[in-house]
Amino acid sequence: MHNNSKSEAYAAAGVDITAGYKSVELMKQHIARTKNAGCFDDLGGFGGCFGLPVGYEEPVLVSGTDGCGTKVKLAILMDKHDTIGIDAVAMCVNDIICCGAKPLFFLDYIACGKNIPEKIASIVSGVCEGCVQSGAALIGGETAEHPGMMPVEDYDLAGFAVGIVDKKKILDNKSVNSGDVVIALASSGVHSNGFSLVRKVFDIENCDLTAYKEELGGKTLGETLLTPTKIYVKSVLALLEQVNVHAISHITGGGFYENIPRSLPKGYSVKVDKSSLKILPIFSLIQNVGGISERDMFNTYNMGVGTSIVVAKEDAPKALEILNANGEDAYIIGSVIESDEGVIIE
Repeated sequence: MHNNSKSEAYAAAGVDITAGYKSVELMKQHIARTKNAGCFDDLGGFGGCFGLPVGYEEPVLVSGTDGCGTKVKLAILMDKHDTIGIDAVAMCVNDIICCGAKPLFFLDYIACGKNIPEKIASIVSGVCEGCVQSGAALIGGETAEHPGMMPVEDYDLAGFAVGIVDKKKILDNKSVNSGDVVIALASSGVHSNGFSLVRKVFDIENCDLTAYKEELGGKTLGETLLTPTKIYVKSVLALLEQVNVHAISHITGGGFYENIPRSLPKGYSVKVDKSSLKILPIFSLIQNVGGISERDMFNTYNMGVGTSIVVAKEDAPKALEILNANGEDAYIIGSVIESDEGVIIE
């Protein structure tokens, strides 16, 4: 796991093999936090082993892989690396929960220009925090040095998650009906999408990321943008235990217009009441500074809604109660209608 064991000749080529050993030692304490019932005590093997849980009639494995996009560049500019790993986990586990699957384990991959053990361990500490938040175990990973291919200070981070669900409980949108209610789960910020546009709007490489912005409630631009993606796994799992959920959408790249229709059957759309939305100040700032149209904003960003959940109208009060009791800011934003427009915001 995260092994850089190569021949000594690599040192002359720019790869510090001893840094690889040190980074593994530094991250072990963080990885231990993620251990769950399926883990084996074989950290450092060629493959991550995991024992499947019992109690499923027809267990189905659900997988997802993703990265953090160019949000990593912001972490590099701010020299703050202990939260970007949360984003990597969130982008994967928030996807697989849309199928109704419970995350089991996670693997990460870090490519860097130079392995600085303390920095790599800091990145992995964030990965471990994301795993703890989602109940997944970090059972494997890799750190690869790419001297001459990447600048020394640069790195990229990606991940892969596997979850499990009983076949009969897979959310496949077949139960979605006209009149169903759409519930929003508030996001923590920009999450991990649209950062290429963010970087252009604020000229991020040259602006003062430490400047406090009144529009952002007295927070700095940098800390607001770097806020980790919210992980919805535990609250959604609690909901699935008690309510018949019809569909779930993770609002990522493509915003409302591309993600919400992915959870709907043909012939159905979601009508969103724009006045009900709790649009976060960072999105208004991006729109105003960048001169971006409202439609483009809703087609790029989550606009304050990290996940949307469709339930029957009669189940909405109970669903809201469960979600809010589990730490979510959950509220109704619209309903399902018979239409082929996908998403209607008005």
